[in-house]
Amino acid sequence: MGGGTEAFPDLGRHCQRSDCNQLDFLPFKCDGCHQVFCLEHRTYQSHECPRSEPNSRKVVVCEICSTSIETTGRDEKEEKAILEKHEKSGECDSSKKKKPVCPVRRCKQVLTFSNTSTCKTCQLNFCLKHRFPTEHSCKQQLPLGAKGRWRDNLLAALWARSDGGCAKTGGGPPASQPRTSHSVKAC
Repeated sequence: MGGGTEAFPDLGRHCQRSDCNQLDFLPFKCDGCHQVFCLEHRTYQSHECPRSEPNSRKVVVCEICSTSIETTGRDEKEEKAILEKHEKSGECDSSKKKKPVCPVRRCKQVLTFSNTSTCKTCQLNFCLKHRFPTEHSCKQQLPLGAKGRWRDNLLAALWARSDGGCAKTGGGPPASQPRTSHSVKAC
């Protein structure tokens, strides 16, 4: 059964559901029964696909404990029965439904995808208020030598930007300070 129009005979396909037969220019091919369907009949349930079970995986989330339970995806009655069986089994515990919070003492901020930051030194998740290592007393702080080098580079850059730096001819550090090479160039 072809599709299309008189001008374009190869354009589109007819829905293979017997009571529909609608011409669809963007048809869907079912991966279960390998027939072509329109937008309305593309799902396994809508065209009553006989081979939907191995390909169909549906998960229902328990509202009490946030546990996901796999179903076959046939009908809502089956889903409700599976949820009731889960609740009665003793596995459903509302204490399991615990949202992650900021690990800083006395901070009760719930961590979500938009307010979570991972510390680069200790690799823990924190709220935005405690995202810096100094705010959450990070256990793996940088060694003193690394901090000192960073501070020296910053001071050198600030000195170079000040009025004693590149603006004056023959600028450089004062004679009292030893000349060191810095990785920061301000001018």
